[in-house]
Amino acid sequence: MAGQGARATPRASGPPPAAGLVAATARQRQSMRGVRVAVLNFREPLQSVAGGAEEYAWQVSRYLIGQGASVTFVTSREAGQSAAEERDGIALRRMGNPFLVYLLVPLWLLWRRRSFDAVIDCMNGIPFFAPLVVRRRTAVVSLVHHVHDRQFHAFFPRWLARIGCFVEGPVARLVYRRRATVTVSESSRNELRERLGWLAPIQVIPNGSPVARPVANVGDTTGDPAVVYLGRLVGHKRVERVVDLAGDLAGAWPGIHVHVIGRGGERERLAAHAARRGLEDRVHLHGFLPEAAKNAILGAARVNVTASEFEGWGLTVIEAAALGVPTVAFDVAGLRDSVRDGVTGWLVREGEALADVVDRALRELSDPARREEIQQACRLWAAEFTWGRTGATMTGLITTELSKNGRHLHVSDPCLATGETDPP
Repeated sequence: MAGQGARATPRASGPPPAAGLVAATARQRQSMRGVRVAVLNFREPLQSVAGGAEEYAWQVSRYLIGQGASVTFVTSREAGQSAAEERDGIALRRMGNPFLVYLLVPLWLLWRRRSFDAVIDCMNGIPFFAPLVVRRRTAVVSLVHHVHDRQFHAFFPRWLARIGCFVEGPVARLVYRRRATVTVSESSRNELRERLGWLAPIQVIPNGSPVARPVANVGDTTGDPAVVYLGRLVGHKRVERVVDLAGDLAGAWPGIHVHVIGRGGERERLAAHAARRGLEDRVHLHGFLPEAAKNAILGAARVNVTASEFEGWGLTVIEAAALGVPTVAFDVAGLRDSVRDGVTGWLVREGEALADVVDRALRELSDPARREEIQQACRLWAAEFTWGRTGATMTGLITTELSKNGRHLHVSDPCLATGETDPP
């Protein structure tokens, strides 16, 4: 789930300072009035394995509604879901399973190509090819969280992975070459250029973060220390690596417990994995939790651990940081942006073991003064990211793209109508 933090770092491609943004956003209110936007995304936030990409698309949609736009969020359909509904002022249209959605959505958009002024085409490995079906004057913004090529090879047969890589690379590169692209971190932008040879201009618009709310019953979480994982329970998140910490570190930390918060198809497999290792008493699979209960466990943890090697940013990293909890994560694209190594967490470098870095983090956090320093740095870092800032910057980009196509909107502050991009 990109962005710069509490210490002095370059801000050229990032959002404007918070005080200026608040004033500018107030002047920008209703600047998108009458603009019709389609947001195309693989999933929507209420689906069973929705994650940070869905939250990003939904929060941007909510912001656009607040600026006067009408938004239709087009996505796949899970069993038991209605084909159409309205939520938060957003018109939801669901169609197809995780495979058919990539055929049905372009056909749906082709039939309604005169109904939209702008399209946000979210590419989760496979794009929706909006530029091929909309009118030439329709503004299309391609949103890419991270490059999926290694993920294709990790989880699909070789022939299917090669097709995925071909579509994500040469095909998408040409289809979107004249369309603005958004990604969420500097390392994802670098990967788009270096690994996919991306031709279009790319703007970094970081994820926002939920406002940290007071945490009740902080001391009730089992474990001293308590280690937490927050996120989807899907294969590429490698949550079993976090579960293994309960056994791998038990010698050095006899009171260690691991708390896993989230839903997904891997839950039963994780429970079986913990049972095989005799860790049932040390591993707690909480499933999906209401906000207060989630924050109580997350805020009481000593450290948050993310074991994935495929991330565009790491929304849960910032969610933990907002509660003063640092993260241990692998030094991979996206996560190396959201975790400031040695400041708001620790990165697992090539050749290092996850358990060794978590052990080092726990030892460092055992010093109360050092722990307080890290907690403060985490909170300051998380405060850099808000969904209002994300939405305002995306709105500015859309208005710029619309103006190129002859539609001029009234945007009072130029910092919201433009954003620095790297040259194509």
